Amino acid sequence: METRTLADIFFTSVGHGLKQHVMFQRDTGWQSISSQQYYGYVVSIARALKQWGLQKGDRVAILSENRPEWMIADFACVCSGLADVPIYSTLTADQTAYLLRHSGARVVFVSSVEQLRKVQSIQPQTSVEKIVIMDDVAEINVIRMWSILDQAALNQDQQAEFDNQAHQAQPDDLATLIYTSGTTGTSKGVMLSHGNLTSVALESTRQSEWVQGDLYLSFLPLSHVTARHLDYVCFLNGVTIAYCPFFEQLPQALQQTKPTIIVAVPRVYEKVRQEAERRATGVRRKILNWALRIGQRHVEEIKNNEKPKRLSWKLADKLVYSKIRGGFGGRSRAYFSGGAPLGKDMAEWFCWMGIPICEGYGLTETSPTISVNRRGAFKLGTVGKPSEIVQVKVAGDGEILVKGAQVFKGYWNMPEETKAAFTPDGWFKTGDIGEIDSEGFLNITDRKKDLIKTSGGKFIAPQPIENALKNNVLIAQAAVVGDKRKYASVIISPHFPLLEDWARANSVNFNTRPELVGDHRVRELYRGIVEDVNKKLAHFETIKKIVLVPDEFTVAGGEITPTMKLKRRVIEGKYQQQIEQLYQEPHPMETAPV
Repeated sequence: METRTLADIFFTSVGHGLKQHVMFQRDTGWQSISSQQYYGYVVSIARALKQWGLQKGDRVAILSENRPEWMIADFACVCSGLADVPIYSTLTADQTAYLLRHSGARVVFVSSVEQLRKVQSIQPQTSVEKIVIMDDVAEINVIRMWSILDQAALNQDQQAEFDNQAHQAQPDDLATLIYTSGTTGTSKGVMLSHGNLTSVALESTRQSEWVQGDLYLSFLPLSHVTARHLDYVCFLNGVTIAYCPFFEQLPQALQQTKPTIIVAVPRVYEKVRQEAERRATGVRRKILNWALRIGQRHVEEIKNNEKPKRLSWKLADKLVYSKIRGGFGGRSRAYFSGGAPLGKDMAEWFCWMGIPICEGYGLTETSPTISVNRRGAFKLGTVGKPSEIVQVKVAGDGEILVKGAQVFKGYWNMPEETKAAFTPDGWFKTGDIGEIDSEGFLNITDRKKDLIKTSGGKFIAPQPIENALKNNVLIAQAAVVGDKRKYASVIISPHFPLLEDWARANSVNFNTRPELVGDHRVRELYRGIVEDVNKKLAHFETIKKIVLVPDEFTVAGGEITPTMKLKRRVIEGKYQQQIEQLYQEPHPMETAPV
């Protein structure tokens, strides 16, 4: 059967006949759902949606953390001609209301009582007619999802009716509305078709080595296109998916499930590196540095996933590299990164540790993958070569432009924004600045709208500077500012566990974080970190002043998106007073606490 739609992917996944189609955790431990059970669950939800009067093209929202019910609801929708609307579980009630209202969703699936209360508080502002809860709880005027799933025994007529409906799906049919994170303004509903998402899943299958028997731990939010894409790839190839609903459960879930494939945002890799370097004191530091030097000598073999045969490498692997892999469960044979820039320094560090991270690049509007590093086409510091199904070129101002089967249909009910997203001859404007090198590898340097133009007319790309700063384990997040100013400054959110350890070791007394970042020794410490980065920058790029904040940048706080991208407008607005004060002070390279 030719695979042209998400319904085709669903039938292919059921055809694998896995005993462990998906896995999930309950109080009694990890449990699994077989392929046949999964089929029955999807058919049951699809029947319910039809009974509730939903028709082709209607929208259904999913507000949930990662769990099997998420994708059951998704497949039930796309196999019924409906478009689902993923909503991040971390969004506020007002943000959720906007998405429900703008999309016109008639039904919403929620994971828990907490999410239920959020929807109930804003339901009168929306078109929502029914709320379905995934947790097995009794609530008035709410439908228990498991009350439907528990009756999943189907006769042949019911199965035939579902199959017939699903096979009517066409590649150009709308499959989902995924709203952008709003880093540059109002969230927009990206219209992705069956053909958009299916074409990329097929291409990922051709490029990478996803095989039946693999296990993938799904912890990136399914509300984001990357995680959704990865689930489709797994279903297509018979890979078992284990769901981890909460990020704080990730370390334990990695050890329990021992996935064979790791896909993470850069922040996960940053935390692993920070922890490794935090523990490396005294003799351990010398061993770590020695292992890095050994790994550096074997980069070409490591990039090709080959194990060097030299005794020194085997010893380093036993003492150091295996411990790093152990943090990921110890069984993975492939590592991927996306969602935000990994940074060359971070990619090199892991490669020298025997872990080649295949960094990729894409957007919600491109379903998502445009390019990715892979075995046989791997280059550190790049996001790989563009896939064969997409055309990529660089505009005169450096912006990456793309065309192809994976490019979205437009923004939901936003014709002007849709028009502005494309060139007159039909190329999608990614908003990213980059270049394609002589070997065909794509390198992304920054977001076009993030470029800082100083009052002297110089353009500064903040992301490479921020990544260089975050390579230091004492920095959790950094946001470069300075648009229309004489010079660049930076707002730094420290990595507080390590900073507090440093403070205690250096007799810095503090009771609160504001006291900690206000200490002159702490400010001098961060000034030194910034000065080290400045040595590698052009003069006009160098950071002249620092704001050291007592806050962690979080999704809940609004400073970063669920995929760990900085919300610059939010950060600059939050610290506007401190930023203004910086540029009123005469002396450069000062470190100001908040």
